[in-house]
Amino acid sequence: MILANITTPLLGLVDTAVMGHMDSSAQLAGASIGALILTQIYWVCGFIRMSATGMSAQARGEGIVTAMARSFYQTAIIAVAIGLLIWLAQQLILQAGLWLAAPAVDVAVFSREYFNIRVWGAPAALLNLALIGWLVGQQKTTSVLLVQIVGNLLNAGLDILLVWWWDWGVSGVALASVAAEYTMMTMAMLIALRHIQWQPPALEWFNKTARKFLMKLNGDMLLRNLALQACLAFLTIQGARYGQTATAVNAILMQFFVLIALGLDGIAYAVEATVGEAAGAKNARGIVRQTHRGLLWSGLFAVGYALIFWFSGRQIIGLLTDIESLQQAAYPYLGMMALLPLVAHWCFLYDGVFVGLTQAKAMRDTMIVSALLVYFPVWYFTQSAGNPALWWALLAFLLARGITLGAIFYWRKDQLAETA
Repeated sequence: MILANITTPLLGLVDTAVMGHMDSSAQLAGASIGALILTQIYWVCGFIRMSATGMSAQARGEGIVTAMARSFYQTAIIAVAIGLLIWLAQQLILQAGLWLAAPAVDVAVFSREYFNIRVWGAPAALLNLALIGWLVGQQKTTSVLLVQIVGNLLNAGLDILLVWWWDWGVSGVALASVAAEYTMMTMAMLIALRHIQWQPPALEWFNKTARKFLMKLNGDMLLRNLALQACLAFLTIQGARYGQTATAVNAILMQFFVLIALGLDGIAYAVEATVGEAAGAKNARGIVRQTHRGLLWSGLFAVGYALIFWFSGRQIIGLLTDIESLQQAAYPYLGMMALLPLVAHWCFLYDGVFVGLTQAKAMRDTMIVSALLVYFPVWYFTQSAGNPALWWALLAFLLARGITLGAIFYWRKDQLAETA
């Protein structure tokens, strides 16, 4: 899962490099805005992957192929439905995105060109979230890695073919992404169907009780994601109000967050699968044991990240920018960057635990409480410090999420296997 996670930012580098060699910077800016509109929606819809992983892992724990098939079809139908809604509402979404971004006229032209093609991949992109989540729950992570590698290599190859050889410009970049999304969807679908022995769906899997459970689970996950997105968006927007330098520094510092996510998310995904399997088998001791194993590994990764950021932080910043003034502005934050993995790994890990348990309500409540009672108050009372206050608030927010999720887990650990 760590290797699979790494492929996505690498693909982003290829996309940026290809667009960065076009005739006009407006093409790069326009395509970036068009992509951002969709990727933000896809990120919020990440609850599909979370619920798919938890349900799939618990079905695996039951050890019944029919249960695995049920979890597969239930999450796949939801993903396709949301993907089709995005496609149907594409012009409304595009207009809202352009209104928020307010790009220049020439940039907006390329944003529309990119978006109008890329949005055709929405059903595949959302279904991929469900399929990848389901395969992780079945612990078929090698298959996930294969799907990610093939899809991303195809995307990169088509980028080069369509843009550099055939000169299709922004349309070529968008079309390459759509082709990759449908290719990944097809591969993952075939792997999943083979795993469930080609069982067809049954109507009773979508009865009133099942629909109520699915709506509650996914609704809670959605609210959790929206609360997190609100905090991250506030950091970006408020940082922009501090000026160009603060905006650029925050963009650099966010890459430290991306780096820790590559490792800690990989461990969290593994915990989602193993804890979910234990929950499906009604094994309370197994849930606790897998949680402690995850904490050990995430703690080791966190210490490793902290040491790297402390001793090599200046070199990392130097790789991200060669502008000396930005380097000097970013250096004072290195202490916080070293603390970041030590503080954050708890909430990454416990998110994985509660995904595996399909206990979305706890994730929703702790996220909202941490945002309203920690993140925004910490920023408010320290805002006189300027941009650093945003990062103090983020650290406090991540710590609060870890503490509250951990407290709920140990308070309810004896009942978790029965309620999953």
